[in-house]
Amino acid sequence: MCKFSKEKYDNDYDFVLQTIIVAIIFGIIGARLYYVLFNIEYYSNNILKIFNFRNGGLAIYGGLIFGALAVIIMCKISKKDILNFFDYIIPFVAIAQCIGRFGNFFNIEAYGYETSSILRMGIYNQGRYIEVHPTFLYESICTLIIFIILKKMQNLRKFKGQILISYFILYSCVRFIIEGFRADSLMFFDFRISQVISLIIFIISVAILIRKKTNEKNL
Repeated sequence: MCKFSKEKYDNDYDFVLQTIIVAIIFGIIGARLYYVLFNIEYYSNNILKIFNFRNGGLAIYGGLIFGALAVIIMCKISKKDILNFFDYIIPFVAIAQCIGRFGNFFNIEAYGYETSSILRMGIYNQGRYIEVHPTFLYESICTLIIFIILKKMQNLRKFKGQILISYFILYSCVRFIIEGFRADSLMFFDFRISQVISLIIFIISVAILIRKKTNEKNL
């Protein structure tokens, strides 16, 4: 068993801080671009509203994609091991998602269908009071659990990329399920975009994990 340490993951404070700042900037841009692209008909007629972040309109998968690209670029420039860095930082991505989801609560967005569930919350939608699934809260709780699991796993890592792959498997499952309750999903024809992407990520991640396990047995 390898004890989790800064040396094991080959990262120093300055590099981590710089990379996080760059990744956050790229992530916000990517999250907005993703949302705009899947609402292109609206934004093509309202160009200036692309830059209006106050009413929400950030998509997590766009943020993850662009944030990951920023990390890769920073690691390449600094000649750091990319998988090591992702394994080191990815639990904190989960806790950031946990906290960030409460922005949906304050913006009254990313909520679910109407329900009489004991977990329901009340909102006013176009002047009408309704009770809905608090999907932002579901995801916040789940990403907190993911954070705890990943932090525990950092002490047990057997190969580079294991923590990253585990995050993809766990989060894609969570997002696929919760997206089914959402009332404001981004759609592509009759498909929920986030569910499609979650399914693809899950399949690829499980395939990689199985291959790694198979290779370990053959050694």
